[in-house]
Amino acid sequence: MTTPVSFHPQAFIELALSRGVLKFGEFTLKSGRVSPYFFNAGLLNDGEALSLLAQGYADKLVQCDNVGVIFGPAYKGIPFVAATAVALSQVHGKSVPWGFNRKEAKDHGEGGVLVGASVAGQKVWIIDDVITAGTAIREVVTILKNAGAEIAGVLVALDRQERGQGELSAIQEVQKELEIPVHALISMKDLMDYLDAKGEKEALANMQAYREKYGI
Repeated sequence: MTTPVSFHPQAFIELALSRGVLKFGEFTLKSGRVSPYFFNAGLLNDGEALSLLAQGYADKLVQCDNVGVIFGPAYKGIPFVAATAVALSQVHGKSVPWGFNRKEAKDHGEGGVLVGASVAGQKVWIIDDVITAGTAIREVVTILKNAGAEIAGVLVALDRQERGQGELSAIQEVQKELEIPVHALISMKDLMDYLDAKGEKEALANMQAYREKYGI
């Protein structure tokens, strides 16, 4: 077991910036909103970056006492959940079963849409990058429940802390509708704190204006 290295939001933000995962500027989102930042966890595509993200997920999970299986929604969640299982074992000495789903059901071999550890009767934590509208999370929750799982919670990399279609954020909507906790490694507030500490006044002002308009 390696010596634990705690996840620090600032270190993750700096790594995300260096990899182009996080960008500050002007970005039109699918919702039509013009955001002062953009986050694409799919660009965490080297060992160092994926390892740091997985360490953050693992650090959060060891604080929970209801982790039976960890699960990564296809496709982006698959490397995240696999790396997190490795981090839990190597850093925290906890061997946790993991699995994921296919986008299309397999009609030969073992068949089905679920791969990896059985989720039947297990408390399952779902690991993903962000919750934008919550549609993908709702779909995977349905798949897991149909397989006999109990959903323990959802763990994401970023909480945008902005309203969805109503007054609640997408994360708050998922928490309320599905009655499960949703935790995030970093939030929009962490990004603003980082910009403030670095003296990036223009970028911070743009973030503040966006949050005043769309924030929760």
